[in-house]
Amino acid sequence: MLILVTGGSGSGKSEFAEGLVLQLRTKPYLYIATMYPFDEECHRRIARHRAMRREKEFDTLECYTGLKNIHAEGYGTALLECMSNLTANEMYQEGGAKDRCVEEIMEGIRAVQEQCGHLVVVSNEIFSDGIRYDPETRRYQRYLGKINQKIAEKADLVVEVVYSIPVVHKGNLEKVKWTG
Repeated sequence: MLILVTGGSGSGKSEFAEGLVLQLRTKPYLYIATMYPFDEECHRRIARHRAMRREKEFDTLECYTGLKNIHAEGYGTALLECMSNLTANEMYQEGGAKDRCVEEIMEGIRAVQEQCGHLVVVSNEIFSDGIRYDPETRRYQRYLGKINQKIAEKADLVVEVVYSIPVVHKGNLEKVKWTG
């Protein structure tokens, strides 16, 4: 099963996605973390998040680029957090896919999905703030938007989290025995 969870910053989407993984009850759990550690604050945040996930029995794999190359064989459920970071990494990091990031990331989604029973992808909703951005930011938004569309098209379940409330756009939460 492929699940896409979106929402704005601070919406509760990450907590919802982790809860969804636990509801699926298909261990072992793999957490694919995409936040690149640019500074000491990032390193502290990553360490804190790793400790929190360990309590929930997640194995963590850091993946900044090259999602298609990870080994997720044997995991029941993978949680990719988050598509927004992965897209930026593929666009701007050395060794990233640059202008091929949409194709590269979708190839990675297919590869992980083939290896795991379930894949839950978290992505930010960054398209409705009404702010006019510079051309480079708009290019990033286009790529992330295209990736979100392609994942949503293939997904069994698409949920937007608004103020910690799940709004289902495709599929049915009851299929994952959601008790919220």
